[in-house]
Amino acid sequence: MFRFEVIIYWSNDDDAFIAEVPELQGCMADGKSYQEALANVEVIIREWIKTAKELGRPIPQPKGRLVFA
Repeated sequence: MFRFEVIIYWSNDDDAFIAEVPELQGCMADGKSYQEALANVEVIIREWIKTAKELGRPIPQPKGRLVFA
């Protein structure tokens, strides 16, 4: 189970829900439903972490709730 914050919103341009993980640069997925977007981003989080490890890049520690202003 991952503890990274996931932000999910509807995109009219994409006609889909978008799930973004702000703490993992470029980590996002989409889906036709909220649940599908969340399931897809969980796969992408695993792939993001796997790739970072293979490349020797640091993996940030989850910070929990982020505040954007």
